[in-house]
Amino acid sequence: MNAEMQGWGVWLALSAACVGTYICRAAGVKLSGHIHQDSEVFRWLSAVTYAMVAALTVRMILMPLGLLASVPIFLRVLICALSLAVMVSSPQRRLVPALLTGTLLMLAYGIYRGNP
Repeated sequence: MNAEMQGWGVWLALSAACVGTYICRAAGVKLSGHIHQDSEVFRWLSAVTYAMVAALTVRMILMPLGLLASVPIFLRVLICALSLAVMVSSPQRRLVPALLTGTLLMLAYGIYRGNP
């Protein structure tokens, strides 16, 4: 293939991915009116979704990739525990302070580690 066809191949693949994504989304919007939140299927799907998010979060803390892998495991677990404590301590508006706690503590470690 020449260089001109290679450029078109990338755009064609990107267009096909976009069309496939938007077809699935359109089908989801069309079918969303027929789904009852109290049904067994919806509750099962919700449980599977939460389980996947929890598993990915634990994997990110215990077996990270990239820059997070340079942070010692005890520090990652400690920051996670402190963020969870912030989330459990306040009955309302608890997600944003917990996220800020974890983010700021990781940032503080990065700044401390960067300056000997």
